[in-house]
Amino acid sequence: MIGDALQNAMFMGLLRLVLALPYAMRVRLMGWLAAHVLGPLAGWRKRIASNLAHVRPDLSAKEVEHLQRAVADNVGRTLVEIYSGAEFKKRVTGTPLEGPGADALRAARAKGRPVALVTAHLGNFDALRAILFAEGFELGAIYRPMNNPKFNEHWVATLSQIGTPLFPSTREGIPKFVRHLADGGIVGILTDLYKRDGAETTFFGKPAPSSAAACAWALKYDAEVIFCYGLRQPDGLSFRLILEEPIAHSNADTMTQEINDRLEAVVREHMDQWFWIHRRWKPERAEKEMRKRSEQAKQA
Repeated sequence: MIGDALQNAMFMGLLRLVLALPYAMRVRLMGWLAAHVLGPLAGWRKRIASNLAHVRPDLSAKEVEHLQRAVADNVGRTLVEIYSGAEFKKRVTGTPLEGPGADALRAARAKGRPVALVTAHLGNFDALRAILFAEGFELGAIYRPMNNPKFNEHWVATLSQIGTPLFPSTREGIPKFVRHLADGGIVGILTDLYKRDGAETTFFGKPAPSSAAACAWALKYDAEVIFCYGLRQPDGLSFRLILEEPIAHSNADTMTQEINDRLEAVVREHMDQWFWIHRRWKPERAEKEMRKRSEQAKQA
């Protein structure tokens, strides 16, 4: 479509200009542009304010305004870092893996046991992926194809620069992703998006349906489940890469709720690093789905 082509051309034109700058300068500039130009144009400010009003009504207007800028800044930095490919990987090389999950990951690989790394749109989620590949861990990642096919082409190519295999979250891609795990591999998946028919979980105390698929697959194939993330440091360019204690096997819904709870704890400490631009809750739809399920349960 002409609209897709034009949108992609505008984005790529801006990106080429930014990528021509030295690494640190481009990351800071893209953060500023996202906070002051791209974010407002894309409606991010309104989305961030709406999400915060839903789960953190205690925040002052000044605090919300700060987060509107800071969250967009982190999103912009993350985007240009990913598109920086080899330079981004070089920049994060040598960053240590922290937390008890790091040893659990190595122990699982030594035994040939599959591992499901569950993460979120926090800090820069691809910083961890870059380091894992640098340390010899082949990570199979799943991604949601972009609605704009023109954009999707270079987005997938860009993600591939950090490492492969990559699997689209499609009817053809998901079985291959699961097979990678079943064959004893490592998979990475982002779990902090709204899932209409997902598990009835909460996030920040509000209904937030979540996909429990990662935990269900882990249970089926006896995979270690490790919640992990890459936190941006005060310099705006470096990261802490943290792998938490593995999630104890129980049932998929309970494990998914624990992941949400752990993520919430981290987000509360680093409010500016989570992608509040997503429609994570969709309260009207979530409440409607929960009422529907309740009615169905009564009739059963």
